[in-house]
Amino acid sequence: MTRVIKYVDALREAHEQCMAEDKKVILMGLGATDPGGVFGSTKGLVDLFGEDRVMDMPLAENAMTGVAVGAAISGMRPIMTHQRIDFAMVSVEQIINQAAKWHYMFDGQHSVPMVIRMIVGRGWGQGPQHAQSLQAMFAHIPGLKVIMPATPYDAKGMMIAATRDENPVICIEHRWLYGLEDHVPEDMYEVPIGKARIMQQGEDITIVSVSQMSLEALQAARLLDQYNVRAEVIDLRTIRPLDTETILTSVQKTGRLLVVDTANLHFGISGELVTVAVENAFDALKGAPQRMGLPEYPQPTSPALAKDYYPYAEDIAQKVLDMLHRDEKVSQAPTGGSEFRDQPDTSFKGPF
Repeated sequence: MTRVIKYVDALREAHEQCMAEDKKVILMGLGATDPGGVFGSTKGLVDLFGEDRVMDMPLAENAMTGVAVGAAISGMRPIMTHQRIDFAMVSVEQIINQAAKWHYMFDGQHSVPMVIRMIVGRGWGQGPQHAQSLQAMFAHIPGLKVIMPATPYDAKGMMIAATRDENPVICIEHRWLYGLEDHVPEDMYEVPIGKARIMQQGEDITIVSVSQMSLEALQAARLLDQYNVRAEVIDLRTIRPLDTETILTSVQKTGRLLVVDTANLHFGISGELVTVAVENAFDALKGAPQRMGLPEYPQPTSPALAKDYYPYAEDIAQKVLDMLHRDEKVSQAPTGGSEFRDQPDTSFKGPF
Protein backbone atom coordinates (compact mmCIF):
# COMPACT_ATOMS: atom_id res chain seq x y z
CA MET A 1 0.00 0.00 0.00
CA THR A 2 1.45 3.38 -1.00
CA ARG A 3 1.31 6.24 1.45
CA VAL A 4 -1.08 9.14 1.16
CA ILE A 5 0.47 12.58 0.65
CA LYS A 6 -0.67 15.96 -0.57
CA TYR A 7 -0.37 17.28 -4.12
CA VAL A 8 2.15 19.93 -3.07
CA ASP A 9 4.28 17.34 -1.26
CA ALA A 10 4.22 15.14 -4.35
CA LEU A 11 5.65 18.04 -6.37
CA ARG A 12 8.33 18.66 -3.76
CA GLU A 13 9.27 14.97 -3.68
CA ALA A 14 9.54 14.90 -7.47
CA HIS A 15 11.95 17.86 -7.32
CA GLU A 16 14.03 16.26 -4.59
CA GLN A 17 14.30 12.89 -6.32
CA CYS A 18 15.13 14.42 -9.71
CA MET A 19 17.83 16.61 -8.17
CA ALA A 20 19.29 13.65 -6.31
CA GLU A 21 19.25 11.56 -9.49
CA ASP A 22 20.82 14.16 -11.78
CA LYS A 23 23.19 16.93 -10.68
CA LYS A 24 22.31 18.87 -13.81
CA VAL A 25 18.82 19.58 -12.42
CA ILE A 26 18.66 23.03 -10.85
CA LEU A 27 15.72 24.93 -9.39
CA MET A 28 15.07 28.67 -9.45
CA GLY A 29 12.12 30.87 -8.69
CA LEU A 30 10.72 33.72 -6.66
CA GLY A 31 10.48 32.36 -3.13
CA ALA A 32 12.12 29.02 -3.96
CA THR A 33 14.47 29.37 -0.96
CA ASP A 34 11.94 30.94 1.42
CA PRO A 35 10.82 28.96 4.47
CA GLY A 36 7.41 28.60 2.81
CA GLY A 37 9.01 27.43 -0.44
CA VAL A 38 6.42 28.30 -3.13
CA PHE A 39 3.39 27.06 -1.18
CA GLY A 40 5.60 24.26 0.21
CA SER A 41 6.60 22.73 -3.12
CA THR A 42 10.30 23.72 -2.75
CA LYS A 43 10.45 23.77 1.03
CA GLY A 44 13.81 22.70 2.45
CA LEU A 45 15.40 21.88 -0.90
CA VAL A 46 18.03 24.61 -0.53
CA ASP A 47 19.17 22.92 2.70
CA LEU A 48 19.58 19.61 0.87
CA PHE A 49 21.22 20.81 -2.34
CA GLY A 50 22.68 24.23 -1.55
CA GLU A 51 22.29 27.69 -3.03
CA ASP A 52 24.18 26.72 -6.19
CA ARG A 53 21.29 24.45 -7.22
CA VAL A 54 18.27 26.02 -5.50
CA MET A 55 18.11 29.74 -6.14
CA ASP A 56 15.78 32.59 -5.36
CA MET A 57 15.37 35.02 -8.23
CA PRO A 58 14.67 38.74 -8.51
CA LEU A 59 11.57 40.30 -10.04
CA ALA A 60 13.16 40.04 -13.48
CA GLU A 61 11.27 37.13 -14.99
CA ASN A 62 12.28 37.76 -18.60
CA ALA A 63 15.98 37.97 -17.77
CA MET A 64 15.88 34.96 -15.46
CA THR A 65 14.01 32.89 -18.05
CA GLY A 66 16.78 33.80 -20.49
CA VAL A 67 19.30 32.54 -17.94
CA ALA A 68 17.34 29.29 -17.63
CA VAL A 69 17.16 28.87 -21.42
CA GLY A 70 20.90 29.44 -21.67
CA ALA A 71 21.54 26.92 -18.91
CA ALA A 72 19.37 24.33 -20.67
CA ILE A 73 21.16 24.86 -23.97
CA SER A 74 24.47 24.44 -22.12
CA GLY A 75 23.53 21.05 -20.70
CA MET A 76 21.70 21.84 -17.45
CA ARG A 77 18.09 20.90 -16.72
CA PRO A 78 16.54 23.94 -15.01
CA ILE A 79 13.17 24.05 -13.30
CA MET A 80 11.76 27.56 -12.97
CA THR A 81 8.77 28.39 -10.77
CA HIS A 82 6.34 31.30 -11.01
CA GLN A 83 3.99 31.90 -8.10
CA ARG A 84 1.35 32.93 -10.61
CA ILE A 85 1.02 32.27 -14.33
CA ASP A 86 0.36 35.99 -14.70
CA PHE A 87 3.95 36.73 -13.61
CA ALA A 88 5.27 34.60 -16.48
CA MET A 89 3.72 37.00 -18.99
CA VAL A 90 6.76 39.24 -18.87
CA SER A 91 8.95 36.29 -19.92
CA VAL A 92 6.95 35.07 -22.93
CA GLU A 93 9.59 36.34 -25.37
CA GLN A 94 12.12 33.91 -23.93
CA ILE A 95 9.60 31.08 -23.72
CA ILE A 96 7.93 31.48 -27.11
CA ASN A 97 10.68 32.95 -29.29
CA GLN A 98 13.64 31.14 -27.76
CA ALA A 99 12.91 27.99 -25.74
CA ALA A 100 10.23 26.69 -28.09
CA LYS A 101 12.25 27.32 -31.25
CA TRP A 102 15.85 26.20 -30.72
CA HIS A 103 15.38 22.48 -31.42
CA TYR A 104 13.70 23.28 -34.75
CA MET A 105 15.98 26.14 -35.81
CA PHE A 106 19.14 24.11 -35.24
CA ASP A 107 17.87 20.95 -36.93
CA GLY A 108 17.70 18.95 -33.72
CA GLN A 109 21.29 19.66 -32.70
CA HIS A 110 20.18 21.71 -29.71
CA SER A 111 17.45 20.94 -27.21
CA VAL A 112 16.10 23.04 -24.37
CA PRO A 113 15.31 20.60 -21.51
CA MET A 114 13.63 22.87 -18.99
CA VAL A 115 10.43 22.93 -16.94
CA ILE A 116 8.54 26.12 -16.18
CA ARG A 117 5.99 25.82 -13.39
CA MET A 118 3.08 28.26 -13.49
CA ILE A 119 0.39 28.44 -10.81
CA VAL A 120 -3.24 29.26 -11.52
CA GLY A 121 -6.31 29.41 -9.30
CA ARG A 122 -8.39 31.82 -7.36
CA GLY A 123 -9.22 32.89 -3.80
CA TRP A 124 -8.90 35.86 -1.47
CA GLY A 125 -9.44 38.48 -4.15
CA GLN A 126 -6.69 37.33 -6.51
CA GLY A 127 -8.51 39.09 -9.32
CA PRO A 128 -7.68 39.86 -12.95
CA GLN A 129 -3.87 39.85 -12.64
CA HIS A 130 -3.42 36.81 -10.39
CA ALA A 131 -6.01 34.22 -11.42
CA GLN A 132 -5.88 33.72 -15.19
CA SER A 133 -5.73 30.31 -16.88
CA LEU A 134 -3.64 30.78 -20.01
CA GLN A 135 -2.89 27.21 -21.04
CA ALA A 136 -4.32 27.71 -24.54
CA MET A 137 -1.81 30.46 -25.23
CA PHE A 138 1.17 28.20 -24.51
CA ALA A 139 -0.43 25.16 -26.16
CA HIS A 140 -0.73 27.19 -29.37
CA ILE A 141 3.08 27.30 -29.71
CA PRO A 142 4.83 24.45 -31.57
CA GLY A 143 7.81 23.26 -29.57
CA LEU A 144 6.21 23.59 -26.14
CA LYS A 145 4.63 20.80 -24.15
CA VAL A 146 1.90 21.81 -21.69
CA ILE A 147 0.77 19.66 -18.76
CA MET A 148 -1.88 20.24 -16.08
CA PRO A 149 -1.82 17.39 -13.52
CA ALA A 150 -5.01 17.11 -11.46
CA THR A 151 -4.00 14.58 -8.78
CA PRO A 152 -1.02 14.12 -6.44
CA TYR A 153 -0.11 10.87 -8.25
CA ASP A 154 -0.01 12.66 -11.58
CA ALA A 155 1.73 15.70 -10.11
CA LYS A 156 4.75 13.64 -9.07
CA GLY A 157 4.83 11.36 -12.11
CA MET A 158 4.34 14.11 -14.66
CA MET A 159 6.89 16.41 -12.99
CA ILE A 160 9.48 13.63 -13.13
CA ALA A 161 8.62 12.97 -16.79
CA ALA A 162 8.82 16.69 -17.55
CA THR A 163 12.19 17.08 -15.83
CA ARG A 164 13.62 14.19 -17.85
CA ASP A 165 12.09 15.43 -21.13
CA GLU A 166 14.37 16.97 -23.75
CA ASN A 167 11.78 19.62 -24.62
CA PRO A 168 10.59 22.71 -22.73
CA VAL A 169 7.57 21.75 -20.64
CA ILE A 170 5.07 24.18 -19.16
CA CYS A 171 3.56 22.71 -15.98
CA ILE A 172 0.39 24.53 -14.92
CA GLU A 173 -0.80 23.77 -11.39
CA HIS A 174 -4.11 24.85 -9.86
CA ARG A 175 -3.61 26.30 -6.40
CA TRP A 176 -6.78 24.63 -5.11
CA LEU A 177 -5.22 21.21 -5.73
CA TYR A 178 -2.23 21.64 -3.41
CA GLY A 179 -4.02 20.24 -0.37
CA LEU A 180 -5.52 17.28 -2.26
CA GLU A 181 -4.40 13.89 -0.90
CA ASP A 182 -3.80 10.70 -2.85
CA HIS A 183 -1.83 7.46 -2.84
CA VAL A 184 1.63 8.29 -4.21
CA PRO A 185 4.50 5.77 -4.49
CA GLU A 186 7.75 6.65 -2.74
CA ASP A 187 9.87 5.44 -5.67
CA MET A 188 10.43 7.49 -8.80
CA TYR A 189 7.96 6.87 -11.62
CA GLU A 190 6.77 8.64 -14.73
CA VAL A 191 3.27 9.46 -15.89
CA PRO A 192 3.53 9.76 -19.69
CA ILE A 193 3.14 13.22 -21.15
CA GLY A 194 0.45 13.21 -23.83
CA LYS A 195 -1.80 10.52 -22.36
CA ALA A 196 -5.23 11.33 -20.92
CA ARG A 197 -6.83 9.33 -18.10
CA ILE A 198 -10.35 7.97 -17.87
CA MET A 199 -11.44 8.84 -14.33
CA GLN A 200 -14.85 7.17 -14.61
CA GLN A 201 -16.38 4.90 -17.21
CA GLY A 202 -19.78 5.72 -18.69
CA GLU A 203 -21.89 5.33 -21.80
CA ASP A 204 -24.29 8.31 -21.92
CA ILE A 205 -21.93 11.26 -22.41
CA THR A 206 -18.22 12.05 -22.47
CA ILE A 207 -17.02 14.86 -20.19
CA VAL A 208 -13.48 15.98 -20.96
CA SER A 209 -11.97 18.29 -18.37
CA VAL A 210 -8.65 19.57 -17.13
CA SER A 211 -6.89 20.31 -13.83
CA GLN A 212 -9.19 21.29 -10.95
CA MET A 213 -12.23 21.09 -13.24
CA SER A 214 -11.60 17.36 -13.59
CA LEU A 215 -12.49 17.00 -9.91
CA GLU A 216 -15.63 19.07 -10.45
CA ALA A 217 -16.49 16.91 -13.47
CA LEU A 218 -16.01 13.72 -11.44
CA GLN A 219 -18.29 15.09 -8.72
CA ALA A 220 -20.81 16.06 -11.41
CA ALA A 221 -20.75 12.50 -12.73
CA ARG A 222 -21.62 11.22 -9.26
CA LEU A 223 -24.49 13.70 -9.07
CA LEU A 224 -25.70 12.45 -12.45
CA ASP A 225 -25.85 8.90 -11.13
CA GLN A 226 -28.93 10.03 -9.20
CA TYR A 227 -30.60 10.76 -12.54
CA ASN A 228 -29.54 7.43 -14.09
CA VAL A 229 -27.04 9.19 -16.33
CA ARG A 230 -23.67 7.47 -16.68
CA ALA A 231 -21.02 9.98 -17.64
CA GLU A 232 -17.54 9.05 -18.80
CA VAL A 233 -15.06 11.51 -17.30
CA ILE A 234 -11.69 12.07 -18.97
CA ASP A 235 -8.96 14.07 -17.28
CA LEU A 236 -6.96 15.53 -20.17
CA ARG A 237 -3.75 15.81 -18.08
CA THR A 238 -1.76 17.06 -21.09
CA ILE A 239 -2.87 20.03 -23.18
CA ARG A 240 -0.13 19.57 -25.78
CA PRO A 241 0.46 17.02 -27.19
CA LEU A 242 -3.24 16.17 -27.20
CA ASP A 243 -4.45 12.60 -26.66
CA THR A 244 -7.07 12.57 -29.40
CA GLU A 245 -7.28 8.77 -29.46
CA THR A 246 -8.69 8.46 -25.94
CA ILE A 247 -11.16 11.28 -26.54
CA LEU A 248 -12.41 9.97 -29.88
CA THR A 249 -12.77 6.41 -28.60
CA SER A 250 -14.97 7.70 -25.81
CA VAL A 251 -17.04 10.00 -28.05
CA GLN A 252 -17.63 7.18 -30.51
CA LYS A 253 -18.98 5.12 -27.60
CA THR A 254 -21.19 7.75 -25.93
CA GLY A 255 -22.13 9.93 -28.93
CA ARG A 256 -22.05 13.10 -26.83
CA LEU A 257 -19.29 15.46 -25.69
CA LEU A 258 -19.04 18.17 -23.04
CA VAL A 259 -15.70 19.92 -22.51
CA VAL A 260 -15.07 21.79 -19.24
CA ASP A 261 -12.10 24.17 -19.00
CA THR A 262 -10.60 26.33 -16.24
CA ALA A 263 -10.10 29.18 -18.73
CA ASN A 264 -12.23 31.64 -20.65
CA LEU A 265 -14.61 29.87 -22.99
CA HIS A 266 -13.74 31.32 -26.38
CA PHE A 267 -10.53 30.58 -28.33
CA GLY A 268 -9.45 27.96 -25.80
CA ILE A 269 -8.75 24.24 -25.61
CA SER A 270 -12.46 23.45 -25.38
CA GLY A 271 -12.94 24.75 -28.91
CA GLU A 272 -10.03 22.61 -30.09
CA LEU A 273 -11.52 19.48 -28.53
CA VAL A 274 -14.94 20.14 -30.02
CA THR A 275 -13.27 20.52 -33.41
CA VAL A 276 -11.44 17.20 -32.96
CA ALA A 277 -14.75 15.47 -32.25
CA VAL A 278 -16.62 17.09 -35.15
CA GLU A 279 -13.85 16.48 -37.67
CA ASN A 280 -13.16 12.88 -36.68
CA ALA A 281 -16.31 11.45 -35.09
CA PHE A 282 -19.16 13.40 -36.67
CA ASP A 283 -21.17 10.32 -37.62
CA ALA A 284 -21.09 9.08 -34.02
CA LEU A 285 -22.45 12.29 -32.51
CA LYS A 286 -26.05 12.25 -31.29
CA GLY A 287 -26.08 15.98 -30.64
CA ALA A 288 -23.92 19.08 -30.88
CA PRO A 289 -20.84 19.03 -28.61
CA GLN A 290 -20.97 21.63 -25.85
CA ARG A 291 -18.37 23.39 -23.72
CA MET A 292 -18.11 25.22 -20.43
CA GLY A 293 -15.60 27.78 -19.22
CA LEU A 294 -15.32 31.26 -17.78
CA PRO A 295 -17.30 34.31 -18.95
CA GLU A 296 -15.76 36.80 -21.35
CA TYR A 297 -14.58 39.30 -18.76
CA PRO A 298 -11.58 39.24 -16.39
CA GLN A 299 -11.59 37.27 -13.16
CA PRO A 300 -13.38 39.26 -10.43
CA THR A 301 -11.69 40.30 -7.20
CA SER A 302 -14.85 40.30 -5.11
CA PRO A 303 -15.74 36.86 -3.68
CA ALA A 304 -19.40 37.75 -4.12
CA LEU A 305 -18.82 38.12 -7.87
CA ALA A 306 -16.58 35.04 -8.01
CA LYS A 307 -19.49 32.99 -6.66
CA ASP A 308 -21.25 33.08 -10.04
CA TYR A 309 -18.16 33.39 -12.25
CA TYR A 310 -16.78 29.84 -12.04
CA PRO A 311 -18.55 26.59 -13.02
CA TYR A 312 -19.08 23.98 -10.32
CA ALA A 313 -20.14 20.34 -10.25
CA GLU A 314 -23.84 21.22 -10.09
CA ASP A 315 -23.48 23.46 -13.15
CA ILE A 316 -21.77 20.68 -15.10
CA ALA A 317 -24.42 18.18 -14.11
CA GLN A 318 -27.18 20.60 -15.14
CA LYS A 319 -25.49 21.16 -18.50
CA VAL A 320 -25.45 17.42 -19.09
CA LEU A 321 -29.14 17.08 -18.26
CA ASP A 322 -29.92 19.94 -20.64
CA MET A 323 -27.91 18.23 -23.38
CA LEU A 324 -29.96 15.08 -22.80
CA HIS A 325 -33.19 17.12 -22.97
CA ARG A 326 -34.07 16.24 -19.40
CA ASP A 327 -36.38 18.51 -17.38
CA GLU A 328 -34.83 17.89 -13.94
CA LYS A 329 -33.03 20.70 -12.11
CA VAL A 330 -29.85 19.99 -10.15
CA SER A 331 -29.64 21.58 -6.70
CA GLN A 332 -27.31 24.60 -6.54
CA ALA A 333 -26.37 24.13 -2.90
CA PRO A 334 -22.95 25.64 -2.06
CA THR A 335 -20.02 23.29 -1.61
CA GLY A 336 -16.77 23.69 0.32
CA GLY A 337 -16.10 25.79 3.38
CA SER A 338 -16.84 29.28 2.12
CA GLU A 339 -20.17 31.01 1.72
CA PHE A 340 -18.85 32.62 -1.48
CA ARG A 341 -17.03 29.50 -2.71
CA ASP A 342 -13.73 31.36 -2.60
CA GLN A 343 -11.89 28.38 -1.11
CA PRO A 344 -12.23 24.63 -1.72
CA ASP A 345 -12.52 23.82 2.00
CA THR A 346 -11.97 25.37 5.42
CA SER A 347 -8.39 24.07 5.67
CA PHE A 348 -7.34 26.21 2.71
CA LYS A 349 -5.74 29.31 4.24
CA GLY A 350 -4.32 32.42 2.60
CA PRO A 351 -3.21 33.21 -0.94
CA PHE A 352 0.45 32.39 -0.27
